[in-house]
Amino acid sequence: MEYDVAIAGAGPVGLLLACELGLAGASVVVIEKLADPSLPIKAGATGGRALNIPSLEAFYRRGLLSAIKEAALWWISPADAVKTSEPTPKLSFKFAGHFAGIMLDGNLIDYADPEFGGRGPAAAGGAISLQSLEAVLAVRAGQLNVEVRRGTPLTSLQADSDGVTVQAGGESIRAGWLVGCDGGRSTVRKLAGFSFPGTDPEITGYSAMVEVADPEKLSAGWKRTSKGTYVNGPVPGRILTVEFDGPPADREAPITLDVLQRSLRNVSETDVTITAVHAATRWTDNARQAATYRMGRVLLAGDAAHVHSPFGGQGLNLGIGDAMNLGWKLAATVKGWAPEGLLDTYTAERHPIGAWALEWTRAQVALMRPRRHELALTAVVEDLIRTREGATYFAKKISGVWQRYQLPGDHTLIGRSAPDFEFEDGSRLGEYCRDGRALLFDFADDNCVGQLGAQWGERLRVVRARLKEGSGPTALFVRPDGCVAWASSAVRDLDAAGAALTEWLGARNSVPQ
Repeated sequence: MEYDVAIAGAGPVGLLLACELGLAGASVVVIEKLADPSLPIKAGATGGRALNIPSLEAFYRRGLLSAIKEAALWWISPADAVKTSEPTPKLSFKFAGHFAGIMLDGNLIDYADPEFGGRGPAAAGGAISLQSLEAVLAVRAGQLNVEVRRGTPLTSLQADSDGVTVQAGGESIRAGWLVGCDGGRSTVRKLAGFSFPGTDPEITGYSAMVEVADPEKLSAGWKRTSKGTYVNGPVPGRILTVEFDGPPADREAPITLDVLQRSLRNVSETDVTITAVHAATRWTDNARQAATYRMGRVLLAGDAAHVHSPFGGQGLNLGIGDAMNLGWKLAATVKGWAPEGLLDTYTAERHPIGAWALEWTRAQVALMRPRRHELALTAVVEDLIRTREGATYFAKKISGVWQRYQLPGDHTLIGRSAPDFEFEDGSRLGEYCRDGRALLFDFADDNCVGQLGAQWGERLRVVRARLKEGSGPTALFVRPDGCVAWASSAVRDLDAAGAALTEWLGARNSVPQ
């Protein structure tokens, strides 16, 4: 059987991409080398992964936020974290992330900053295990008729001008497109010949769930010592160690109890005793990024496109953003209505954000080195983070609200995530995103806007609505990934609107309705 798209990797990125493609009506097969999705890989059993605001917006817009929240390990709302508008909040310390182990106090963050505004139900924070997230997405993929083949390692690929043939699990699979979502050591990336430049590792890190005979010998939370850094918690038995003595001699070597105990004792400078290991992973600060995310009919997303240390929790969220950006563009290409060059905007838009994430993690590694100069610099950064302005700066970076794409147009909303406007009928903008189509909102009851949008048929949904309160745009064009591509706050420039619609949705009436 031939598919529109084959995806290597059934992790969160691969499954979300498959859901986006399935939602648009593409035929998709996901190839996963592991037979059992419950295996404790990628530290899935050693702690939760924090979800940032762009990720939560993506799940909210596709109707998955409730399921994500139900499966989460913990969940908080910034609105709950700040109960006063005074310059100096009166609440006790509330964790809101960290930078190089320097804790960020949520009570210092100025949530009135415009970049935090308009997030609706996604204005929250939470952590979820990879297994739980994959389970939610697997259910959704099944509802969208996505085929998932587990225990099917991809061993070879042959790309041509019309598609890609892969050998997986002893079978030959033909697809129009292949997307590698198969992790940092991506087979797809290597076989397709993607360039993967970056910086070599200088640390060895371990994350594990263990049992400790004498936990009182370890400090809670992040602890920096003369030998490196270790983390104890937040759940009992969860440990993390970072040693600055170079990368591991063999990344594939078994992670035994003795290996973990040696690392923990070395970094903590104690004689703490580990009695059992339930799950463990080894990692480094290897930081690399594919020079391009597309070569012909083969594309990369998630860790296959970029790898870095886990500091700051950017990896999963970066991959979710990749999947949302790529999904509708690849589906449009499959369906035949994509304008010329649409698929190339995937690399153009996502590569800069991936590059930022690598630099963000490199900066944390540099700050964590256990040397005199870095300790002095840490004191400076700590002072900055303890100010309202500094805390807000770091919170905006960590939460992802700063992210935007460089799109043509001078309206402040263009290139940003669409605000979750509330309408007079009680509905919200995000609720109109469930079917994955582009949206043209008319907030001024202008027939010309609707008539313009109708020329793109089923590729675009025109919505007439009234904003519930406050000032706002008079019209808004929102791409399927939730990005604003055109907006107007006064006189509507329909020529500019038409140009934006053509740029992202192709020629008017170019497909049969």
